[in-house]
Amino acid sequence: MGAVVVDMGMEPDHPALEDAGRILRRARKAVAFTGAGISVESGIPDFRSPGGLWTVFAPEEYATIEAFLENPAKAWKLFRAIGGTIAGARPNQAHEALAALEAAGRLAGVITQNIDGLHQAAGSRRVVEVHGDHRRLQCLSCGRLAPMPEEVLRGDSVPACEACSAPQKPNVVLFGEAVRSLDEVEGLVSGCDALLVVGTSAQVYPAAGIPAAVKRGGGTVLEFNLEPTPLTEGDFQGFFRGGGPPCPVSDILFRGPAGTTVPAVARRALGTAKER
Repeated sequence: MGAVVVDMGMEPDHPALEDAGRILRRARKAVAFTGAGISVESGIPDFRSPGGLWTVFAPEEYATIEAFLENPAKAWKLFRAIGGTIAGARPNQAHEALAALEAAGRLAGVITQNIDGLHQAAGSRRVVEVHGDHRRLQCLSCGRLAPMPEEVLRGDSVPACEACSAPQKPNVVLFGEAVRSLDEVEGLVSGCDALLVVGTSAQVYPAAGIPAAVKRGGGTVLEFNLEPTPLTEGDFQGFFRGGGPPCPVSDILFRGPAGTTVPAVARRALGTAKER
């Protein structure tokens, strides 16, 4: 059976909204898994989108750990561009809705692939940043972490560690580095019976295995994206049972901007609509 697809632009009162709210109210443990799409409405474009940073800075030239170690000054051209993109961004209604769900006890936490810190700015307390953050500087030599001063982003030199003088980079995961906090991810996903996948097609591993893991454990996957993704349409049946008819990971896709779809479901989960 395929996923239910709800076009929020055409069906703002679809019964699936009540179903999703009921699922979250009854869930023993709900978790959100977010990607670049949740921050687009905050003015942060997806790096992979047309005109995104990867069209200006080839990842293999600027965004690998080898590139940084070989030529920190060149890598910092990308880091400053990222900082300029993030600077001044504010949480949107999707970030705020997830924070409200957590505050009400309806959400155990957020696992995010983003480095912008907008979940924390919106009030989310338990946020696992698998790709690190762009708010701090990291020294690969001694491991020191320090706040990133604004002048670093405005300058043109490579910041040096105050403890050992080695060149620093933002506290983000570069290509060739391991993702962060997998133990925390595992802790959040363990026992999760309702997963909100927001603004990501979940195609980059190991974090991409999260939706399938929840589905395999019998949980419900609620997807919030602009268009159907492999989660909506893909054949994951072999992954679960060793063959058989197609089995998408997502149970429901709420199709539309995250700033509209996520709050609509959150309102139902928080009890502003009566249960049918």
